[in-house]
Amino acid sequence: MAAFFLLPLLVMVSGSLRPAGLPPPQGVEILPPSPTLDSYRRLPELVPLWTWLRNSTVVVTLAVPITVLVASWAAFGMRLLPPRHRRTAVLLTLAVLLVPVTAVWTTRFAVFETVGLVDTYGPLVAPAFAATTPFYVLIYLWSFTGLPESQLEAGRLEGASSWELWRKVAMPQARLATLAVAVLAFSVHWANFIDALLYIDSQSLYTLPLGLRLLQLLNPTDFPLLMAAAVIATVPPVAVFLLAQRLFFDDPLRSLRGGRT
Repeated sequence: MAAFFLLPLLVMVSGSLRPAGLPPPQGVEILPPSPTLDSYRRLPELVPLWTWLRNSTVVVTLAVPITVLVASWAAFGMRLLPPRHRRTAVLLTLAVLLVPVTAVWTTRFAVFETVGLVDTYGPLVAPAFAATTPFYVLIYLWSFTGLPESQLEAGRLEGASSWELWRKVAMPQARLATLAVAVLAFSVHWANFIDALLYIDSQSLYTLPLGLRLLQLLNPTDFPLLMAAAVIATVPPVAVFLLAQRLFFDDPLRSLRGGRT
């Protein structure tokens, strides 16, 4: 199963090593006949690759911590609700999760244009203030429901506020949930092409996914160059996933449900 999902990565890396001007290979090619790194050397000369990488890095650096904070705050607030109200909050969260993203594109654009955030990083980071997706709130809630009520009651008896309970009791026992949300949020914001396409006009603010689309339009026949750009865009999320692989060595659902570290 892992080999099946690694096949696209193999095609990208192999294709990026082909000499310039060659068409795509017929079938799966493990290694091109004359491998070369020319595409990687030519890429920064043809397009502002480092600017695109910097812009994408700025977006994820802002969006990922905000996503973790908002998702964990919302989930912990739901955890503190009585069971009946908590179930209602979960149902409302699921209802929001089912709303298609395309249904709010027009409204979002009108709001961002009114407040003057079009052609800035604002619209790309803004979803993080709503936890990016309600799914991340549910991940945290799944973890927080594993907290024994006795711990929360003991904290309240010691005079701890809800903020202190979140910081000192809940979050230290939800490290796996935090890791999962951070990795997922990084991947979503790093690969966010639609929002960049809708809201970014200045080429100096292009993120990497939008820049790759521009590269494809400018030079659609240079297959090795396109594959080299795809490899560079893929390396950061793969590296983040590998750093977080401890989460996936154990049963992630059981770990999140139990709130274990």
